[in-house]
Amino acid sequence: MKRISKVVRKTNETEISINLNIDGSGKRKIETPIGFLNHMLYLFSKHGLFDLDIKAKGDTFIDDHHTVEDIGIVLGQAFAEALKDKKGINRYGFFILPMDEALASVAIDFAGRFSFTQQCEFTREKVGDLSTELVYDFWDAFAQNAKANVYIKVENGRNDHHKIEAIFKAMARACRMACERDKRNQSTVPSTKGVL
Repeated sequence: MKRISKVVRKTNETEISINLNIDGSGKRKIETPIGFLNHMLYLFSKHGLFDLDIKAKGDTFIDDHHTVEDIGIVLGQAFAEALKDKKGINRYGFFILPMDEALASVAIDFAGRFSFTQQCEFTREKVGDLSTELVYDFWDAFAQNAKANVYIKVENGRNDHHKIEAIFKAMARACRMACERDKRNQSTVPSTKGVL
């Protein structure tokens, strides 16, 4: 069964559409008004092997908050829709990723419940045109809408670009692991409840 989704969200502040194929090869077409976020989503697609087509417009003349958070919302919804009842998935994923001097640890559980923690300090207000504080808001919105437990920790790092890149790459690898099919348990939901 194909694990694909298409989600569209239109508000007075943003207009976003995402096509996702979880079982892709990392093909990507990313069009948002925030160049650094485009770069991060490009890396997320590549390292997760997710096919992603993202088109986003937003009121960036105000600032980048609405657009960044809403893309996180729609990406989380796309994962939730594509995973459907989550039969046969690993459910859990984790990755520790070095990016030059930065080290990011990420863990995810597609639990059907939401929890989010991020431990990372930034020294710059922006990297490129992305407000560094919005890295939290992006992944928090993703976790809420994917109905996942997400834990992010950056233990080391001098360069904020490297820290953010390490987070996105580690999230890609952790999501990939969690979404992969469990060869020993292909027909049931990975929970004693029988539902996630």
